[in-house]
Amino acid sequence: MDLTGGFTLDHSSSTAAPSCRAPSPGAPSIGALSTGAPSTGAPSTGAPSVRAAPRLPPQGGAGRRAEKGSAGGGGGGGLRARPAVTELRLSAFAGHRSAVHALGPVTLFTGPSGSGKSTTLRAYEALARLSAGDTLDEVFPDAADCVPERARPDAQGRRGFRIGCTIDGPEGPVHLDLAVQAEPRLRIVGERLTGRGRTLLATALRDPGRPTVQAEWHTAGTTPVTRAPFPDDLLGTALLPLRVAGKTPGQLEVLAAAEQVVVGLRSAFACDPRPERMRAPVPPGEGRLRRGCGNLAEVLHRTHTDCPRRHHRLAAVAAAGCVGTVTGLGVQELPEGTVRAVLERGGRPVTPLARLGDGELRYLALALTLLTGPGVLEMDRIAEVPEAMQSLTLLADGLDRGLDERQVGELLGLATGIAADGHIRVAGTVGARTAAQARRTPGVTVVDLSG
Repeated sequence: MDLTGGFTLDHSSSTAAPSCRAPSPGAPSIGALSTGAPSTGAPSTGAPSVRAAPRLPPQGGAGRRAEKGSAGGGGGGGLRARPAVTELRLSAFAGHRSAVHALGPVTLFTGPSGSGKSTTLRAYEALARLSAGDTLDEVFPDAADCVPERARPDAQGRRGFRIGCTIDGPEGPVHLDLAVQAEPRLRIVGERLTGRGRTLLATALRDPGRPTVQAEWHTAGTTPVTRAPFPDDLLGTALLPLRVAGKTPGQLEVLAAAEQVVVGLRSAFACDPRPERMRAPVPPGEGRLRRGCGNLAEVLHRTHTDCPRRHHRLAAVAAAGCVGTVTGLGVQELPEGTVRAVLERGGRPVTPLARLGDGELRYLALALTLLTGPGVLEMDRIAEVPEAMQSLTLLADGLDRGLDERQVGELLGLATGIAADGHIRVAGTVGARTAAQARRTPGVTVVDLSG
């Protein structure tokens, strides 16, 4: 794997009219990275490179455009103003080579143990965290495990991996590709942002002795390209709203594409319900569901008051997937100041959630995630994008773990129904039995990784 160079802008097209055709799905996939010298152009006159504050919300543009049409990759009549990840590329990542996966509103990955189901979701979550401002070492604490086993080091002992994705939205398909050096030191060595047939941002490692990459982005003004050093442990696309003034049509194009990528990727919420953490009473608080769902009772305490319609719908979902008669989902305030959630049984004694089976608890937690949205989940909220234009992508590794066929059917029906309006998308991993059931469910895309 060549990690000695990076990407450069194609200046031959910097003054041409943008193409209306999007690149083919594999077009931006990183192969051998270019080692050519940077193309000519006036140097940046901006201030020296500074590290961005993590999780800075977009500065405008992409999130405020609304066009009628499909919601990024299909699924109902939502607004195209909701950016969505419609393709995931694992060019060289762990056990994956040249893998390109189209993502629909509800996508389930299946395959035998060791086929890379969990690794696929890990790559998606990694891109989401980088777009939110997390540093490379936070996202990849064990980066060496992401390098393909057969990848040979170059003369300097360098090895790495390559991942990318496509985000559809008001700017059309925008492609992000990333080359990461894992050994001997973790760093980003190449990044490319492409939209409408034009490379909008390219970075390359020019001086291995410095913790920076050379970035250049499309300007289309008196100076066709702007260059500046970017830190090599942060996603350059997420830094563009801090560095691009937006004074020329080219700069506006770059900003809109970058914001679409950031908004689309940051919408992800990785949910991994842990039943052993969900049974104990918890203190009432802000009511934002955590990844492991250990504070489920706290969130139900909030939705019971703040979101009565959604809470009522969740109670109906609980009745469909839990044993016995369920007439409601309640919350009890205990003397010690904590709260616990209970199933109401219609005149019979309530059942505390602590008494439910693991599958029932996982089922309730996943259903709650689908019914609530970003405002009730512990995830980065994009403050400058109106909630009506925001979406949520639920990442669920082992979606069907501990669930029976009836519960899986209820969740799939709930997911596809909600995904139809473009607000919610799902990417998960499942076993063979659930995959067979999902193939019979309209609106579900099943990706088989068995070969």
